[in-house]
Amino acid sequence: MTIYLSLAFAAGVLGVLYGAVQTGVLMKASAGNDKMREIAAAIQEGASAYLKRQYLTIGMVGAVILIAAYFLIGVYAAVGFLIGAVLSGAAGYAGMLISVRANVRTAQAASESLAKGLNLAFRSGAITGMFVAGGALIGVSGYYIVLTQHLGLASTSREVIDGLVALGFGASLISIFARLGGGIFTKGADVGGDMVGKVEAGIPEDDPRNAATIADNVGDNVGDCAGMAADLFETYAVTTVATMVLAAIFFRDQPYVDVIMALPLAICGVCVVTSIIGSFFVRLGKSKNIMGALYQGLIVTGILSIVAVWWIINQMVTGPITTVGGLEIQPMALFWSGMVGLGVTAAIVVITEYYTGSNFRPVRSVANASVSGHGTNVIQGLAVSLESTALPALTIIVGIVASFQLAGLFGIAIATTTMLGVAGMIVALDAF
Repeated sequence: MTIYLSLAFAAGVLGVLYGAVQTGVLMKASAGNDKMREIAAAIQEGASAYLKRQYLTIGMVGAVILIAAYFLIGVYAAVGFLIGAVLSGAAGYAGMLISVRANVRTAQAASESLAKGLNLAFRSGAITGMFVAGGALIGVSGYYIVLTQHLGLASTSREVIDGLVALGFGASLISIFARLGGGIFTKGADVGGDMVGKVEAGIPEDDPRNAATIADNVGDNVGDCAGMAADLFETYAVTTVATMVLAAIFFRDQPYVDVIMALPLAICGVCVVTSIIGSFFVRLGKSKNIMGALYQGLIVTGILSIVAVWWIINQMVTGPITTVGGLEIQPMALFWSGMVGLGVTAAIVVITEYYTGSNFRPVRSVANASVSGHGTNVIQGLAVSLESTALPALTIIVGIVASFQLAGLFGIAIATTTMLGVAGMIVALDAF
């Protein structure tokens, strides 16, 4: 088990190193002319001021919870909470830090060629993605290694479980503030700027004559980048911890419980490596299709992840495992549960593209409805938005039922873990 925990931790470090190296490459790119740098500096200043104020507020709340966790639950829970909160906040700050510096460089690169613009934009997204996935893996696996290997606590002990759960809770606290606060800020700035600019003054959106334009751009960064990074860091950490806790419950009396608890960390570790490899396959082809280039990297990541997950499960789970309830699970059942998770991820990507792509019926129907006025635009937009929730919900339901039939509740956990394992690439596409 120790070697797989070490490999998972090493994969997290590799993800963070990838992000650090790519950050250095990004910062060497041209930031454009003086006017571009002036505008970028204003956005950077606004984003930094917002996050500074937000994190100060979160810090005061977090300090109270940290003290309460120490006295009510114990030192291991308090330390876990602190680790989760700090790393989640760092992920959000890194997402913002990268995005506000990548924006102007992407604009300059895009003015030179489409390929350069795509390369720089995706590279900046990949930095955020690998910081999120790598940081979360370092936090969870590192703390688990300290508790079990260095402090000698039993993996199923109350202290270890409380510490891991508290880590996830710390990440959740930060992500709530970052996601909701950033989202409300960006919508307030966006709608307010539109009302003053387009409605009252009659000038186009993002026009330099509109003073709210900078606030709008700040909102895009703190909400869609910083908030998203903190949110997905929390999801990644909480999902991994939840799977480990389920393993501790289901297999607590089995001699291989330590191996099964390390399995989700190992799955996430190999998927970090596949995401890094897949990022190098995002290249603009002769068709000049940007979405095609992005999906090419996603497909490569998915195919490599299938092989990697199969390999790690067969290495760690060498025979049938039995839960405390008497359910016998075959290693291939765990593998197919993971494949269900990857399948759900692929399906959600396809469905999202269908409902948001300009080449498909939903977006075209909203555009056609807009011709006749605001009323029909709102009605059709609402109808399409309600319709768009059906397929994702059905896809998730099918995934839950399929993975449960394969390996019970633990099968659902493995499917979810595998979904989150490729979060590095998914975040890269989102931040792009």
